[in-house]
Order: sequence, then C-alpha cells, then structure tokens
Amino acid sequence: MSTPLLEVNDLKKHFPVRAGFLGGITGYVYAVDGISFSIAKGETLSLVGESGCGKSTVGKAILRLFDITGGQVTLDGTRIDDMPASTLRPLRRRMQVVFQDPYSSLNPRMRVRDILAEPIRNFGLAKDAADLEKRVGDLMDRVRLPRDAVGRWPHEFSGGQRQRIGIARALAAEPDLIICDEAVSALDVSVKAQIVNLLQDLQKDLGLALLFISHDLAIVEHMTHRVAVMYLGKIVEVAPKRELFAAPKHPYTEALLSAVPVPEPGAQRERVILKGDVPSPINPPKGCRFHTRCPYAFDRCRVDEPALRQTDPGHWSACHLHDRPAAENPLAGAKGAALIAKH
Repeated sequence: MSTPLLEVNDLKKHFPVRAGFLGGITGYVYAVDGISFSIAKGETLSLVGESGCGKSTVGKAILRLFDITGGQVTLDGTRIDDMPASTLRPLRRRMQVVFQDPYSSLNPRMRVRDILAEPIRNFGLAKDAADLEKRVGDLMDRVRLPRDAVGRWPHEFSGGQRQRIGIARALAAEPDLIICDEAVSALDVSVKAQIVNLLQDLQKDLGLALLFISHDLAIVEHMTHRVAVMYLGKIVEVAPKRELFAAPKHPYTEALLSAVPVPEPGAQRERVILKGDVPSPINPPKGCRFHTRCPYAFDRCRVDEPALRQTDPGHWSACHLHDRPAAENPLAGAKGAALIAKH
C-alpha cells in the first residue's frame, strides 16, 4: 500500500481556561481529543459535524497554526508536528488553506496581483519578473477570473469572486494538500455550486488532495470520496461517501443525515430529533460522549468509551451497539438505507 499523503494519529488540542487576565489555569477545553485519519494523494476527505465540534481546530493543527497537545501529524512520510519552524518552512508550501470568510481572508491593502505573487515570491518559485507575471496570469485563468482583474482591490469583487482569489492564492504555492475550512458556507447557493465544481476540476487537473471541513452534508455528498464525522472533539464514524450516506453506523451520523433536505419532492424520511444540548467541551461526558443525546443509549454507553473500529470493509464506527446482536442493533441491516429514501 502506498504511503498516505497526510496521516493524523491520536491528535489532541486542549486549550487552557484561565481565571481572569493573569489567573491560573482552571481547566481545559478539549477541542480535539484524540482523533486519527489519513488522506491519500488526490483524495477528498470531508470532516463534518455540528458547529463547535472541533473541525476547524483540526485544520489549524495540521497547518501548525498553533502547537498541538498530543499526537502526530505526518506529511508524505515526514512527521511535521514537532518540526522546528526553520525546517518546516519548505514543507508549508505543500499544505495550503482556503478560509471560510472571503472578505476577511484577503488583505484589503493589496491588489490581487500582489496577493497572488506573495506566496510565489516567498517560496522562490518564479525565475524572474516575467515568470512571476505569467504565473499570476495562469492562476487567474485556473480560477476562471479575467487576467485584467489583477490590478483591482479585493473590495471590488463579489464574495464568490473573492473566494476564487483565495483559491488562486492557495494554488500559487503549488501545494499537494489544500484544507478548505468551511470554504463555501458564507456563499450564496448558486455560487456554492460554482466553487465546488471549480475545486473538483482543480483536483482532477492538478491531483490535489483536499481536507474539506463543512457542516453542509448536501455539499459534502456531491464532492467527497470519504467522510469523517466528528462529535465533541472525537471522530465517531469514517466511511466512503456512498456507504455512509446509504447506511450510517453511528446514531449521531443517522441524526445528521436525517436533517438533510430530501431532493425528491414527496419523498419521505424518518427524522431523528436529538434531545438536549451539546455538552461542554470543558467537561465532556464520561463513556460515549454522545450518550446524553443518543436515542439508543444503554448502561455501557455511560461508563465505557467506545473505540473507533471497523464494522464493514472501509467503514469505521465508535458505537457499542455493534457489539450487540443484530436484532438488538437499530443501525444494523437496511434501516440506514431506508433512512436516505432514494438519496
């Protein structure tokens, strides 16, 4: 088996909670608390879950925007989580990011030409000024914006156009992996589709790997290869897209999928309504973190934390229900497929 482009093993990020401005640490926010996954070259893995579950923290930890609490991050066989900044700098070129807000992610004091030229200069990718200008023009072509727009300021573009500029800036460093942190959530519906199609075309043309962080399962279904579902700092299910949407193996995934609008008029779907609020990441529940809201929870769920393990080929779930006989497992058999109702 070939080496994955990105491997994340038991990643943890705990933020300290302090009492007052100069006070001591009173606790920790367990934003990411021991997750593992991998991304192959040219693959899209979508990381999904409710707001506050730790998705964006995972992306920032991989990019080394802050130090991690524990675990390992490996890029193409090289461990990078403990690498000194001077050694890491050349590898940063291989990992780029597209942020959620296209308005705040671009420097309003720089023209588009300078925004796109900056990473090219930083990593010494252009031979001379003419090559630099050519690369900037080629980037505008790739994201389907007119070349003569490079002299304009960010405020002169719409939100969708700004996000195209953000994608072009990420491409400027010639990366292997792009982390899309809610990259389409701030855009109109029609513009979302255009950006998703653009990302798919770029992936096909350039062989990019994508970590697509999102809470929009309709978009995820359209563009991903595999899906990892997060809840309260943990990954609770990982599966190929088709298998996960057809037959979820975790109650939380079942609830998320039941909330996706049915694209076919008149089609029926059994809605799963979760009770209660998401627990605090400062004091997560013992046992399974989802047991306080799970409609199928039993005694073991309240004391024993389930491990993420393979239930079907390529399909992983962290749920004690899979230790019970099929007749006592509400997620066994065809129920998951019926949930999607000709999805």
